Amino acid sequence: MDRDRLAQALLATFLEELEGHVVSLNRELLALERETVPARMAELVASLLRTLHSVKGAARAASATRVETACHRMEELLEQVRDAGAGTPDVYELCFTTVDALDDAGRRLAAREDLAGSPLESLLPQLERAVGRRAGAPAPTRAEPPPPPPPMLTDAVPAPASVEPHPSGGASPGAEALPVRVSAQKLDALLARSGELRVATLRLEGRADALESVREALAQAREAVLGTPGEQALLRAETELARVALELAADRRTLGGVATGLDDEVRRARTLSFEEGCEGLERAARDVARSLGRQVRLEIHGGALELDRSLLQGLREPLLHLVRNAVAHGLESPEERQRLDKPAEGRLLLTARLKGSRVEVTVDDDGRGLDLGALREQARARGLRVPDSDEEAARLVFLAGLSTATKVTQVAGRGVGLDVVRMHVEGLRGSVEVTTRPGQGTRFILDVPLTLSTLRVLLVSAGGQTLALASESVARLVRLAPDEVRDVEGRPAWASGDALVPLASLAEVLGLPPGPPRARRGAVVLAAGSARAVVVVDEVLAEQEALVRSLGHRVRRARHVSAAAVLPDGRLSLLLNPVSLVRAAGGRPAASLFPAPAAQRTRRRVVLADDSPTTRALEQSILESAGYEVVACVDGADAWERLQSGGADALVLDVEMPRMDGFALTEAVRASPRFSRLPVVLVTARGKPEDKARGLQAGASAYLVKSAFDPTSLLETLRRLL
Repeated sequence: MDRDRLAQALLATFLEELEGHVVSLNRELLALERETVPARMAELVASLLRTLHSVKGAARAASATRVETACHRMEELLEQVRDAGAGTPDVYELCFTTVDALDDAGRRLAAREDLAGSPLESLLPQLERAVGRRAGAPAPTRAEPPPPPPPMLTDAVPAPASVEPHPSGGASPGAEALPVRVSAQKLDALLARSGELRVATLRLEGRADALESVREALAQAREAVLGTPGEQALLRAETELARVALELAADRRTLGGVATGLDDEVRRARTLSFEEGCEGLERAARDVARSLGRQVRLEIHGGALELDRSLLQGLREPLLHLVRNAVAHGLESPEERQRLDKPAEGRLLLTARLKGSRVEVTVDDDGRGLDLGALREQARARGLRVPDSDEEAARLVFLAGLSTATKVTQVAGRGVGLDVVRMHVEGLRGSVEVTTRPGQGTRFILDVPLTLSTLRVLLVSAGGQTLALASESVARLVRLAPDEVRDVEGRPAWASGDALVPLASLAEVLGLPPGPPRARRGAVVLAAGSARAVVVVDEVLAEQEALVRSLGHRVRRARHVSAAAVLPDGRLSLLLNPVSLVRAAGGRPAASLFPAPAAQRTRRRVVLADDSPTTRALEQSILESAGYEVVACVDGADAWERLQSGGADALVLDVEMPRMDGFALTEAVRASPRFSRLPVVLVTARGKPEDKARGLQAGASAYLVKSAFDPTSLLETLRRLL
């Protein structure tokens, strides 16, 4: 390797190490500043000295002489703290400033900038004076670092330097596995590739289902030519097609297992603990508190929870805003806290916990709580509606430009921060809520999805477009009739029991052409935190697994859209932002959603049984949108009771259900003189030929496989049977 390439390689290695060392230095300095036990202080100083020694050696190898000198001076300063048994606030502040300057120097060197005139260079004389002042004499010359290198070897363009060999130990070179550094960009690229492999697997599944349909059609064609010379030719073709279909299914399962395994491994490689993702927040809280004359201790609960790196990166900015805001707005001064019988030191608590497929992160402080009166006054001054409830008034903190600070400082009073929190969290397909107790503190609750790359989505149509909604944000599916819609202050709302839920047409919210009026409209009840809204759609299509892809910076700000969803067949669908839709609901006339009253028509009655609430709601929505009266049942036994008490024109059944499965219910229907001629459609995930044969043998009129299921096939089957 030539001289320049070696220098660049050494610099790259040094910068990678420096990033981690800066985190360690901040963490241990924070602990040292709080520590009062001498033995523990000595341990922390020893750890800091080891870290600084590592940085100093790496800086020497990379010819970053100013970094080397700063580390050397900070070592001397900490040695004096160790010998004295304590440090002063000024010394700790200088140490933190030095760590910040080292971090800045790393960024400058990565950008190929000279360190001349940098904060680090400006800090060196101050470090020299501090070391000499605490020692009572000029800094000892025996410990001086090596003299500066010749002009050609500068911090901006490092040259190679000799690296001292590590002393050999007794272990053989291959005794331990060496760590491998993989950049985040490479992991992101690998995850994208594994996602493409999953899409290919899903497409292959669709091809396998299509091939099975061709084989079934061929079997039906063979029945039409029984006893003719063409029968044997069709039989051979059907047999060969069945063999190919089986092999394709086996290959698909193998490929699916490989794709899933690769995806899982890459995701595990991308995970960090929640505590690692919170690095820097304690330092930020400490700096704000010091600038305002306050005391704070930040604690992290659930720090071992492993989360995707991209999710932690997305949460970092909102959490930083909330931590700074809590110290600046929430915590009282030590004197005021003592007058209120509180500890002089304020407490900030960050907690992460799993809630199903989502993560809940809370930020609690034990300060004064939100000034709801000031928030209402700010809202009134800006001509906004002033909420009566304290819960609604607390949410005013998320409005841009609103601040309750009495004066403008570097950290408060500009009305920015919490609106940014909401924007960032909603960009993660999440929501943020706030609760407050006067004199006791405030809690912010961030609710975000566990993964940002895959998602279960509900596909709906509106304005001629196929759109995707995250299934986790769907509270329920409903069919709306005109008498279920109320007009509340000029806005439509859905009457659900004793509650009125805001309602809007999805097509109108998105600016799409409205669908035709219908007697009953399909609608989706969306949940965003504690808020609810109903969006009316033209049709509910299906629920599928989808890959989530960014729309890019050019369309990232598209209204009500958060990402693109890659569907199993490779098509793209816009993934809508449920929080934005819930906020936009209301203010649109409901009359256009429904046709004018007409003569009552007789509707066919279908008994539907499926033990999956999501599947049951989806199929019920499909059937009701086609004009059927649907009796939804939780299992076969429930369906049998409802059938006997109220009758039906057809049954749509799942196979695997508790108490009585679909096969047993079909056999009971066929054995009943009253219902023996009733059409029975089995809709199940069991797609093996022997399962289908068993269903038809039990007496099913039709057998639909869920993997190849679409609303059209179910409706066409019912129309044919009825």
